[in-house]
Amino acid sequence: MTEHNNVQTLNQFIIHRQADYPGAKGELSRLLHHIGIASKIVNRAVSKAGLVDVLGKYGAQNVQGEDQQKLDVFADNHFIDALKASGECCAIASEENEDIIIFEDEMSRNGKYVFAMDPLDGSSNIDVNASIGTIFSIYERISPRGKLATIEDFMQEGTKQVAAGYVIYGSSTMLVYTTGKGVNGFTLDPSIGEFCLSHPNIKTPKTGRIYSINEGNYINFPSGVKKYIKYCQEFDKKSNRPYTSRYIGSLVADFHRNLLKGGIFIYPETSTNLNGKLRLMYECNPVAFIAEQAGGMATDGNVRILEIKPDSLHQRVPFYTGSTNMVKKTEEFLHFFNNI
Repeated sequence: MTEHNNVQTLNQFIIHRQADYPGAKGELSRLLHHIGIASKIVNRAVSKAGLVDVLGKYGAQNVQGEDQQKLDVFADNHFIDALKASGECCAIASEENEDIIIFEDEMSRNGKYVFAMDPLDGSSNIDVNASIGTIFSIYERISPRGKLATIEDFMQEGTKQVAAGYVIYGSSTMLVYTTGKGVNGFTLDPSIGEFCLSHPNIKTPKTGRIYSINEGNYINFPSGVKKYIKYCQEFDKKSNRPYTSRYIGSLVADFHRNLLKGGIFIYPETSTNLNGKLRLMYECNPVAFIAEQAGGMATDGNVRILEIKPDSLHQRVPFYTGSTNMVKKTEEFLHFFNNI
């Protein structure tokens, strides 16, 4: 029999941490609770995907021009439903929808927060049973409560995030999040159906031996990135090189591994994608917030990710994140070789 006497559940932790915010009325706590519910529903579908006909393509493309998978649509719908039910969210921005989704009922119009998400990151991994995830970001709205939300509620720098996190659906399912008071991880215990605190106060190593990049795009990388990859592959006993290349193809999975073990994740601009491929609003900003709260870094190669003012809902940016020393070293290569 599993022992649960000393286990702290996600809901217990959220309520306990509400004391970190003088004057808090519980709105964010309720919103985080509903995120946990949606995550468990999606996890159940992911774990049974091959049995309940949610594998494969949905038959349409999303706004990014990418083929939607059935699980993409399933996750998107269930997170939207859970967030609407919370009554604390007035609008959602999702990778799967071209425009923001505005909730028009009276309770939602009074909601304090807007929510940005990639409901299912790493869709190409679904059919081969590799790790996938959900990424989310929460902001306080700018528009007056009681009114309909607007696009301007989302056009905020990442520094304005009040919470961000991700769920990784892997060999075990974990929810990792921050409200600006450190990073904590919760593992889903299927025997009780609860996320339980398993990784308190996560701190990422200052350096590591893992670099994560899709080297199949090498020919299209900027010179600085090519030189950094060669640096990673060179033998140097003093700096413990060569490093190890690990790339799953899911931002959540690659970042999560590097967060715990130390490493760098790179998705640069290329000659075919001049702004990179990852979306600022609901991929880079939340991951950057978590990285910094865990003691790491996140930049576009020049500018701190969290300081970039969004200019569109699905804006793409180059992305370099992970252990501080490794990100700084990458920036050195970018600044030197890209300017030759």
